[in-house]
Amino acid sequence: MPYVAGDTMVRHAWQEGYAIGAFSAHNAETILAVLEAAEAERSPVMIQIGQRAINTLGLAPLKALVDAYLGRVSVPVCVHLDHSRRFEQTLEAVRCGFQSVMFDGSHLPFAENARITRAVAEVAHALKIGCEGEIGKIGGVEDEIDVADEEALITSCEEAARFVAATGVDYLAVSIGTAHGLYTRPPKLAFGRLAELRETVARPVVLHGGSGVPDAQIQRAIGLGVAKINVDTELRQAFTEGMAGVLAENPQEYALAVTLGRGREAMRQKVQEKIRLFGSQGRA
Repeated sequence: MPYVAGDTMVRHAWQEGYAIGAFSAHNAETILAVLEAAEAERSPVMIQIGQRAINTLGLAPLKALVDAYLGRVSVPVCVHLDHSRRFEQTLEAVRCGFQSVMFDGSHLPFAENARITRAVAEVAHALKIGCEGEIGKIGGVEDEIDVADEEALITSCEEAARFVAATGVDYLAVSIGTAHGLYTRPPKLAFGRLAELRETVARPVVLHGGSGVPDAQIQRAIGLGVAKINVDTELRQAFTEGMAGVLAENPQEYALAVTLGRGREAMRQKVQEKIRLFGSQGRA
């Protein structure tokens, strides 16, 4: 099946009351784990390419890997650029054929964030792909972007409305109590604010820091307008623990096909678990 634009994929989920899993991939095995899980569950899926993976392998090579494996699946797939802080990088992703791009200007003054995000949105809309922006600071560490807990703010409805009006983004990442990375204590999402944001922005909301959020909170958030959920840390955990299990059984096992294969299988199972939680199974 050909790639599907991010705005088409996420808006359908928003209208139908489920969420798209946006799963971070870092190499060939993790890309295959996501695609195989989506095919097994008959689910549309986003493969996220983040900054750490880009710094390691390169943006274009990672997109080429997804291209190479796309023929193995028949479900809708979207490749998404995650947390770009450079306008030039978003244009590079567009040239490489990404179907969704995110400019993260949450560290910038409002006016500068809105100006650059609008420029990205205009390019995305001209090419009929999806665009994500972020308003409010989401705590934790992801791809070497570190936001201290005291700096993570709950997004206000006023700033969200202003940002959407100024940029025209297709889906909006907000801060409602999640964090990137591992939680040191169970998160408590700001559901009241999420309900207000749903009415204010009238478009899909993106939940960053989806790893480790209790299932009941995830399902409640989807009911309040979250239609794209980012997952990375739990996937890397599963992959690493899968590989470690091989060495625990046989410390002399040096065949990468075996260790990486076990990691891939463990991550595939975790992605399938998340797909079912998000309600996207059978939606292909």
